[in-house]
Amino acid sequence: MSIDTLKSRLGDFAKDIRLNLSSMATDESLSTQQKYGLIVACAITTRNDTVKKALIAEAAPHLSAEAMSAAKAAASIMGMNNVYYRFVHLSSNEQYSTMPAKLRMNVIGKPGVDKVDFELWSLAVSAINGCGMCIDSHEAILRRAGVTAEMVQTAVRFASIIQSSAIALEASELELEAAE
Repeated sequence: MSIDTLKSRLGDFAKDIRLNLSSMATDESLSTQQKYGLIVACAITTRNDTVKKALIAEAAPHLSAEAMSAAKAAASIMGMNNVYYRFVHLSSNEQYSTMPAKLRMNVIGKPGVDKVDFELWSLAVSAINGCGMCIDSHEAILRRAGVTAEMVQTAVRFASIIQSSAIALEASELELEAAE
């Protein structure tokens, strides 16, 4: 499966989503590893099997085994961290912010790829998962590393496109079921 196959499964109402998916493939504002690792991490975060299969297949030829593993690790570790730190941030009980998280997060310190790439992927996953505390943390690290606001915005734009493709696919499937 590929991005083109995914686009073909989206209903007529999702023309903008198809166009946005196409624009991701031609975007040159990120390195190849940044772009395709971002696509993998965000696809996994959608939790939609069709989107995951299509986008991982699209990305696989462009990523080393280490980069593929790191992208999967970014989705996984942020899945954990986003729940925990979103709770800490949203809870009105400030005591939780003083308590140690007691979560293993070694992969963040040693992801197996360039730290900037991993942080970019983690930021995008955090945007999908809606963790403001994690978004702020990753964005600050990226900016200190010299990453431009445009690159950060591109990562979040990709996250939004990939998430919306999962939603559009599910709506398309409902449309097909209703027609039967």
